[in-house]
Amino acid sequence: MNESPVENTLRDNLQQVRERIAAAAAQYGRPADDITLVGVTKYVDADVAAALARAGCHHLGESRPQELWHKASSIENPDIVWHQVGHLQRNKVARTLEYAAVIHSVDSLRLTRAIDRMAGEKNMTTRILLEVNVSGESAKQGFDADELRNDVGEINGLTHIQLAGLMCMAGLGLDEGQTREQFASLRMLRDELAGQLPDASHFGELSMGMSGDFEWAIAEGATIVRIGSILFEGLL
Repeated sequence: MNESPVENTLRDNLQQVRERIAAAAAQYGRPADDITLVGVTKYVDADVAAALARAGCHHLGESRPQELWHKASSIENPDIVWHQVGHLQRNKVARTLEYAAVIHSVDSLRLTRAIDRMAGEKNMTTRILLEVNVSGESAKQGFDADELRNDVGEINGLTHIQLAGLMCMAGLGLDEGQTREQFASLRMLRDELAGQLPDASHFGELSMGMSGDFEWAIAEGATIVRIGSILFEGLL
């Protein structure tokens, strides 16, 4: 079956992004297979998101819960793993749990408790990443490091979540050195917190790096990169 021009463009873009991920991983002595690419589909409709999955990007992310609900319920593809990567309000947790395999943006103890409680009501366990405000910008969501040091023990003890790691967004307008310093701070915080946990075997993920800085994130240990706009070049 011949692919449409949209699918051809997506396949080419996806290949280029994967080549850049592999090159960055090789440069810093890491296996490319250690890095999961999450294609963030907030820029496109469900048809294009489905075409991206057909092109081979099976981890898809959404920033807005309502968009995740819509796309996950309308795209019939059992290979897709959905990620909630944007801010999540507590009143949207229950429905989001129906679709998201991983929630990256858990930014408070109250939200963590709500996810645990609602996952328990559904008799399920949900993988979460704790969002850290590494830039210190007031407009950004997330724990600060000291807050997380105090709360991680309680969070890890909750019974209906799996604490999988940390997530961040670097500050805007920074150069490579400044951006990498923020990504490195997340890696060091993960390693520090792992030392506080009785079992840190599941606590290894670092979700950091987007279209403009994912290679710098890979240099500092990213295990998940969240790529949006460059996957859809030529379509937007």
